[in-house]
Amino acid sequence: MQSDVLIGTILAIHLESYKVSFKVMSQNIKKYRSFFTITAVVVCFGCATVPLTGRKQLSLVGDSQVNQSAAASYSQLLSDPKTKVINNTADAQHIKRVGNQLAVAIEKYLADNGYADKYNFKWEFNLIQSNQVNAWCMPGGKVAVYSGILPITQDDAGLATVMGHEIGHAIARHSAERISQQLATQAGGAVVGVATSNQSDATQTIVNQLYGVGGNLALLHYSRSQESEADRLGLTFMAMAGYDPHNAIAFWQRMAAQSKSGSTPEFLSTHPTDQTRINDIQAHLPEAMKYYHP
Repeated sequence: MQSDVLIGTILAIHLESYKVSFKVMSQNIKKYRSFFTITAVVVCFGCATVPLTGRKQLSLVGDSQVNQSAAASYSQLLSDPKTKVINNTADAQHIKRVGNQLAVAIEKYLADNGYADKYNFKWEFNLIQSNQVNAWCMPGGKVAVYSGILPITQDDAGLATVMGHEIGHAIARHSAERISQQLATQAGGAVVGVATSNQSDATQTIVNQLYGVGGNLALLHYSRSQESEADRLGLTFMAMAGYDPHNAIAFWQRMAAQSKSGSTPEFLSTHPTDQTRINDIQAHLPEAMKYYHP
C-alpha cells in the first residue's frame, strides 16, 4: 500500500510538468524498495533522447526553468564591470559569424529530424577578453569564447570545433541531465522536502548552484562521457555548417600541446585524455562527413 502511494505521488509530479513534490518517506520502508520503485518510474516516465546519438537520458526538469536561469546568469556575467566583452572588432565579428553559421545548420537539422518543438534557443555569441583558454555554451544557446583560446583555434575551422563542441553540451541537455541526476539521488535517499511552487525549491537551488545566479558565475564541468558525446555532436555540427571535420584533429592536437606546456586549461579540466579524444574523433569522422557539403 505504501509503495502504491509512493508511485502515485511520483506520477503526479511528472504529469504536472515536473513540479517536484516528494513526500518524506516513512522510515520503515526499506531503502532498496524505495530505490527500485523510484528507478522504475524514472525509467518509464523521465527519459529524453539526445539528437544524433540517440542516447536515452534522465530528464526530470523542464528546459524552460534551466534556460531561464542560464540566461539570467549569462546576462549577469556580461553586465559585470569585471567582464570585458569585446565588440566591434574583427575577432568579435568572427565569433558571431561562425556561431551563426553553426546555429543555422543546427536549427535546420533539428527541424528536419522532428526536434524543432523541443528546442527554443535564443542564440547569443560573445567574445570575452581573458587570458583563459576557455569557451562554453549555456543551455538556450548562450555562448562565450575567451580571447585566450583564439591563438589555438587559429581559423574558422578551429573556432567551429570549439563552438560546436560547447553547443553540443547544450543540445544534449547535459546540464539538465546533471540536475535530474541530483534530484533522483535526493529522492532515492528520501531527503527531498515538499515543494509545491511552479519552480520547486529543490530544483531552483540546484540550478542556481550550477549557474551561479545571484553570485559569481560557476562554469559547468561535465563528465568524461558527456565530453565525448559533445565531441561527437560538435564534429557533426561543424560539418553541417560547412567546416571540414578533419580539421578538428589539428585543433585538439594544438590543445594537447597547450596542456603539456603548462597548467591544464580550464577547457580541458574534466575531459578525456588527449589521445583518447583524438582516437574517438577519428572514429566518428565517417559519420560527420555524411553531413559535410562544402
